[in-house]
Amino acid sequence: MEHTQELEKALAELTRVTGVTLDVKANTPEEERQALSQIKCLYTAYKEKYNKTDFLQGLMTGGIPSYDIHERAQRLHINPDEKRVLFLLESDTMDEAVPEILKNLFPAQTKTYMIPIRDRAAAILRPLRSNETAEDIRRIARTIVDTLNAEALIQIQVSYSFVIQSLSDLPEAFRETSLALKVGKLFYSEQTVFPYNELGIGRLIYQLPVSLCENFLKEIFGPEIPDSLDEELLGTINRFFQNNLNIAETSRQLHMHRNTLIYRLEQIEKRTGLDLRLFEDAMTFRIAAMVLNYLHAERNQ
Repeated sequence: MEHTQELEKALAELTRVTGVTLDVKANTPEEERQALSQIKCLYTAYKEKYNKTDFLQGLMTGGIPSYDIHERAQRLHINPDEKRVLFLLESDTMDEAVPEILKNLFPAQTKTYMIPIRDRAAAILRPLRSNETAEDIRRIARTIVDTLNAEALIQIQVSYSFVIQSLSDLPEAFRETSLALKVGKLFYSEQTVFPYNELGIGRLIYQLPVSLCENFLKEIFGPEIPDSLDEELLGTINRFFQNNLNIAETSRQLHMHRNTLIYRLEQIEKRTGLDLRLFEDAMTFRIAAMVLNYLHAERNQ
């Protein structure tokens, strides 16, 4: 018997989704209904397993072999060789409003993909326009932070990758972007945007063995390494560093008497032997504070 219009549409959808063409022979309406049901189940299951989100998630985490990338991407109507940038977002509170806000920020016609990572993290894979620069990419990251801050009322931190030349580069981009977010949150918590190539000494410290870090801190603090530094004192010192060791300017910005600031610097010198008014000692203390922060995070994990 001839195929009904519904069965023809189902067969066409199966071919579009999977690339598989079937020749169905049904002798009775009941056989055709059964065939229609099985075909719909087949392409629905295929969609669930091979949808764009699952594909990109698997690709980022290395779950898809390199030889399979181009074929699967083309089957899902994703250009495998388009230049893109990966943004990774993380917040302590990622509510239901966030995906909708991001969809408005990156409409479907921009071919930008939203990829859930964890409950409090998501990735955005966005095409790179021909005239966009590194500064434009930074501005996009800043826009994501500001928009979610204003519309969802959440504090969010964003890292971003190098320019991805092909989807085969996505796993490396995800590793670099994840590292940038971890290092940024750990060592530069006052910032909200972390480019993959601006991690500074934080990248180096993050990869040091714990035993080496402990030996270095013993040289600074002695055998009793503190769990952490006083936050108020550390805030004062960081502002002092930001002002290039300028006592007068730091006192003015902190609304603090000059002698109070000098007293705090002298307290650190008594504890560590480092005079933070000297560049070399200031640099050593800055590294020690970062290493201490790293060890604290490792112990909490």
